[in-house]
Formats: sequence, structure tokens, C-alpha cells
Amino acid sequence: MKTMVIKIKDEAELSLLSGMLKKMRIQSKILTEDELEDIGMGELMLKVDRSEKVSRELVMSKLERE
Repeated sequence: MKTMVIKIKDEAELSLLSGMLKKMRIQSKILTEDELEDIGMGELMLKVDRSEKVSRELVMSKLERE
């Protein structure tokens, strides 16, 4: 199975596409902005170089500053 993400420009387009997908019995889901950001963050996390190690002290010092 493949997944496609489509960015909708307005409510009319959303209504048209949702109706068409429903008639074709194609499963669809509308994502919130937060869900879309979570997917993007997940993609970035998959691409990160995890070969470098960071000390616990450095992480804790960064957290204390914020």
C-alpha cells in the first residue's frame, strides 16, 4: 500500500476531493497542522546522524538554560 499527502488550498477543494474519494471508496484522513508537523519531525529524526555521542552533562546544561 502507498500513501499520498495532498495539500488542500481551500474548503471547496477539500469538499470536492473528500466527496470523490468517498465515492471511490478510497480511505482518507484529514491531518491537523500538529499531525503534519509530527510527521515532518519524524522524517527529520530518521535522517539524523546518530553516530556521535553527546555527554549527559552537555544535555543537562542546555536544558537548564531554557
